Amino acid sequence: MARCNVCFHHCELNEGQTGFCGARICKDGTVRAANYGRITGFALDPIEKKPLRRFCPGSLILSVGSYGCNLRCPFCQNHGISWSEEALSLSDRAEYVSPQDLVRAALQLRSRGNIGLAFTYNEPLIGYEFVRDTARLSHEAGMKNVLVSNGTAELSVLEEIGPYIDAMNIDLKGFSESYYSDVLGGDLDMVKAFISRAVQLSHVELTTLIVPGENDTEDEMWQLSSWVAGLTDEKGECVGSTVPLHVSRFFPTFMMQDRAATDVALVYKLAEIARERLRFVYTGNC
Repeated sequence: MARCNVCFHHCELNEGQTGFCGARICKDGTVRAANYGRITGFALDPIEKKPLRRFCPGSLILSVGSYGCNLRCPFCQNHGISWSEEALSLSDRAEYVSPQDLVRAALQLRSRGNIGLAFTYNEPLIGYEFVRDTARLSHEAGMKNVLVSNGTAELSVLEEIGPYIDAMNIDLKGFSESYYSDVLGGDLDMVKAFISRAVQLSHVELTTLIVPGENDTEDEMWQLSSWVAGLTDEKGECVGSTVPLHVSRFFPTFMMQDRAATDVALVYKLAEIARERLRFVYTGNC
């Protein structure tokens, strides 16, 4: 039996067994990424779609995803590759692309405005080895690397990939432990620790999806934005007020199709509350 040390689940796996995320497996007594290089989607996207508003604005980036996730968000827009039954069958069907081939593909798209690679769609951190290896080669080729993540990983994982990541958009999905544990199957403290370190390593923007009846109170947004405002750099100087926050509108999907979409006025109101502490607050899906 071997223990996975990527996130708070710390799955104990027997030989051949796959972890909670559906993408890490015990093989030869070691836990490794079964989804290494297994690609489920490519797209040349505007950088603003990640979303990143204050990193290389107006540019395009080759976005790539695999399969699996270590959360269970009932509103997941990418559930087909993240944690549904369909996603769990992708290990046999996803195309293998080596880090070298992916970087070559990104370089070929430079003429169309591509600045690099974005690891996104599913949760990239559960296959951090592929992110690390590919991002290293991408940097050597003079390109940028972006991570779009739920931030649910040990700091040791962040230190592995940190030197090669230029920008991150991290979901700060709410600011109550009960919401993270009971609704998302996650761990708020782990995400907060990840964000606190990430802002010391690269450009970071945060996204909060406002789900009616779950994380939509003014008090919670005040607590969330106050915490973000207190983030510090490696010298201990406060930099949190300049960390961009995207406050996004929820639409019914997946297991929350019975919920109403978030009221636009509420999204704008919560954004205004966040602006009392943060300089760069953007609304999305409105």
